Amino acid sequence: MLKFKLLIGALALTGASVAAAVEWRPLPTKAPEPADNPSTPAKVELGKMLYHDVRLSANGVLSCNSCHNVMLGGEDNRGGSIGVKDQRGGRSAPTVWNAAFNSVQFWDGRAPSLEAQAKGPVTNPIEMGMKNWEEVIARLKAIPGYAQAFAAAFGSPDAITPDNVAKAIAAYERTLITPNSPYDRYVAGDKSALTEQQVRGMNTFAEVGCIGCHSGPAFNGPTLPEGTGFFQKFPTYQDAALEGQYGFTTDLGRFEVTKNDADKHLFKVPTLRNVALTSPYFHNGKVRRLEDAVKIMAKLQLNKELTPAQTSDIVAFLNALTGEFPKIEMPRLPAYSDNSFPYE
Repeated sequence: MLKFKLLIGALALTGASVAAAVEWRPLPTKAPEPADNPSTPAKVELGKMLYHDVRLSANGVLSCNSCHNVMLGGEDNRGGSIGVKDQRGGRSAPTVWNAAFNSVQFWDGRAPSLEAQAKGPVTNPIEMGMKNWEEVIARLKAIPGYAQAFAAAFGSPDAITPDNVAKAIAAYERTLITPNSPYDRYVAGDKSALTEQQVRGMNTFAEVGCIGCHSGPAFNGPTLPEGTGFFQKFPTYQDAALEGQYGFTTDLGRFEVTKNDADKHLFKVPTLRNVALTSPYFHNGKVRRLEDAVKIMAKLQLNKELTPAQTSDIVAFLNALTGEFPKIEMPRLPAYSDNSFPYE
């Protein structure tokens, strides 16, 4: 990454085309998967059921899809998601679309994999609110259809375990990929896929330095081994007016996980795929308009003031990162055999 940044700086000083030097890469059509969790149709189908089942929440109201809505941009378009008993989270929900291309999960990178991430919200007291995983497993075992689904996915009706719940959900999430955006078609050789303004925006995106962090096929940094994490300090440059308006530094970021002072205000670099659909922006969801987010990023991360034309061109390019969404059919969830629901 340092070598890449030095190359960008050298090209800028010589007046060479930064955009021409960037390796623009399309999004893969298949996500990487760990050796201990190979995808199968039965496992993906089970994961889709669990992902959409509100019975994984304490009061039977929330599912994974409540905050990461696959019928929309993969999140909930809120500054802070709504949990059980109308509690509000302090961070904006990241999109689940293309999350399989993140090397860590959550804004602070506390989960090294999709499997680890899937376990967190279920027992988080302000998210889905289950007391513990024992309670979750007992609830699933009370549903006969789940025994059949877990047997199909993992080879045994006794396979209803926390690890297998997480593996199934992660397997489903690895199918949530949005390739073939106008950008992808353009870099694959279809030079009519982008408008003239979007091509200008693509060049500007590279030339002003956005590509220094938002590189790679998912525009979330270099491709790294799972669990590694690509983090950047935010904000890098201070601006009293923007801080007063948005309060970006209230959240200490990765420091909340590591308690290492060097990690204060470090955040996982998020994907820019489908970013036009995922307002509000930033970890605290305080910025509603994509135009404002672009200008704020230039100011706080690059110490640059963009012209209105530069901003408009970059926004046009970012709109070209909206991909094709797979058809989502809602699953039929298995029922309790005796209608003895565990919540009122």
